[in-house]
Amino acid sequence: MRVVLDVNVLISALISPTGAPARIVSQWLEGGIELVVSPALIAEAERTLALPKLRARIDQADAERFIELLTDRAESIPDPEDPPTIRSSDPGDDYLLALAASEQVALVSGDDHLLALRGRAPIMSPRDFIERL
Repeated sequence: MRVVLDVNVLISALISPTGAPARIVSQWLEGGIELVVSPALIAEAERTLALPKLRARIDQADAERFIELLTDRAESIPDPEDPPTIRSSDPGDDYLLALAASEQVALVSGDDHLLALRGRAPIMSPRDFIERL
């Protein structure tokens, strides 16, 4: 199964190694799922990991290794050129919707703006995704 993970899911996996996001990342690393990323998603992950509040919780070397892992082991595709057919109330999330739609995969997120679209697109929370596996 291929999937797009929102950056909030990826960061949560680093912060809490026992939660649903960490279990999803473990599934990816063990080959149980395929993670789809794009340059925009990697760039957002880098920006987010550089925030002072996260630097206090995640060692810089660990953050850099995680970005390398995403870059080296995830399936990287170009950022979609077309806008998504379904839009989030947060325009910053639209690239994730476009990425998931272009690859015809589910989007896993903890973001309420995206989860509000669940009935209109294949979007699920980390816990819901784990239950589907």
